[in-house]
Amino acid sequence: MKPNRRCTDKADARQVINPGTQQERGADFEVPFRHRMHFTRDIFEPSHPLLRQLIEDTESGQPRRVIIAVDDGLLRARPELLDEMHEYIAAHRDAIRLSTDALILPGGEDAKNTSDVFNTVCQAIHDGKICRRSYVIAIGGGALLDAVGFAAACTHRGVRLIRLPSTTLAQADAGVGVKNGINAFGKKNFLGSFAPPWAIVNDQRMLETLSMRDFRSGFSEAVKVALLKDVTLFESLERDAQTLCNGDLERATPIIERTAELHIDHIVAGGDPFELTRARPLDFGHWAAHKLEQMTNFALPHGEAVSIGLALDTLYATRIGLLDSSISLRTIDCLSRLGLPVSHDRLKDVPTLLTGLEEFREHLGGQLAITMAIDIGKYIEVHEIDPALLEQVANELVDVFPGRTNRHGTL
Repeated sequence: MKPNRRCTDKADARQVINPGTQQERGADFEVPFRHRMHFTRDIFEPSHPLLRQLIEDTESGQPRRVIIAVDDGLLRARPELLDEMHEYIAAHRDAIRLSTDALILPGGEDAKNTSDVFNTVCQAIHDGKICRRSYVIAIGGGALLDAVGFAAACTHRGVRLIRLPSTTLAQADAGVGVKNGINAFGKKNFLGSFAPPWAIVNDQRMLETLSMRDFRSGFSEAVKVALLKDVTLFESLERDAQTLCNGDLERATPIIERTAELHIDHIVAGGDPFELTRARPLDFGHWAAHKLEQMTNFALPHGEAVSIGLALDTLYATRIGLLDSSISLRTIDCLSRLGLPVSHDRLKDVPTLLTGLEEFREHLGGQLAITMAIDIGKYIEVHEIDPALLEQVANELVDVFPGRTNRHGTL
């Protein structure tokens, strides 16, 4: 009788690969990115070369297709901007081709609280026949940049994005990073992506029409990064707080530039730009900030929420013995003199506030990791928060600093 080769083959196979044996075939690889950030003024002045240089196709000599999305709040403050953009594109028609009329979109957290902005930009990319080597230019505050950037990152698995942040907060922080996203399921940035922009252009002129509240709001992110990484910047903020609070753009410019540089440095040199393995220290103060935004139905702007989150976390760090009380009081005083709130009545709702810890852990992934300053320029991570002590600290902020809830107008 001839042997049953099929059965023998199976037996042989079992001898080679036993049940439970694992074989991995793979290799490490790297994808190079360049994080371009430019500081300038009057980017849409027809003789200004930067935007053309960022977009121009020097290989084919053909104009690149472009879609422009603009924050409607910026246009209300600066209605001539649309004409300036069209004049610039007309002057550089050999390099830049506008594929559709400029998209005028809602700014502020409304840009992220629904998928409307995301869907509008995706539709425009489709209708405008935008390819992966075409460009989406987003002009506005951080929320609009997040939503437009998410649409650019999702279409064709990534269309080139140029950000022109128009607020102090966006120029110092929100527009500088590699994150895009929108809010969903009642959670901040639940839908999103890591996708470095093609370029960031911080145009000083964009800040000239900001309201005082919006102008001040961005300096909470400057205090945050200074407290973690730069003693000199922290001392500058303390020294110039009143001048900055009064809207001095010339004094603010080096503060914004240094803050943006520190954020860029952390992204490109921190070892984990897409946060695959560790928490991001530059989310200092943000676990409470994100939750307070939700708890106030986003009446509390992000920058002011971060200020309150910083006050809460620095005072908590003092209460658990990590941070000298003089530093937490200096931080609270600096924020207050910058015209930023360090307290809010909703801090009294500690049970709801504490749900932000689990949302933050889930958002970061893995173990809870909360950044705490231990000195100016030094920080560590803690992995748990004492609810009873946090309640004491929250009540202290509301009761001891009630006059600093919002020194320059009601929320």
